[in-house]
Amino acid sequence: MVHYSDCIVFLLAKAYQKAHGNLKKRLAEYGLTPIQVLVIEALRDEEGVSSGELGKKLVLDSATLSGVLERLAEKGWIVKETDEVDRRSLRLYLGDLATTLNVPIGEQRQLANDDIMENLSMEEKVLLKRLLKDLNG
Repeated sequence: MVHYSDCIVFLLAKAYQKAHGNLKKRLAEYGLTPIQVLVIEALRDEEGVSSGELGKKLVLDSATLSGVLERLAEKGWIVKETDEVDRRSLRLYLGDLATTLNVPIGEQRQLANDDIMENLSMEEKVLLKRLLKDLNG
């Protein structure tokens, strides 16, 4: 039997806790959570996407995404508009706050990435990203 300190599930969980905690601290001054920044950044790539399409893209269930979108809209980070063709569907756009703070939020995310990977060589960074993508694929 594998000792808990060599268990991949345990190692991934501890790495997640460290990375997530670091990013959470960096985003606190903006009143954002890591999942909210994920949504904002996905909208930056593709504004006007429906909430259903965004959920599929980010692999988030509709209940989780709905709550995140509601909080972001209340604070002015995003704008939700009813789709003109399908009135049951929402289209999502960046709000003024997300547009204004685009650069500093991206910098904080990058700093959090740099922190977690600072002790890795360039080859290890590339390999780690590839392995994580493979695990999630």
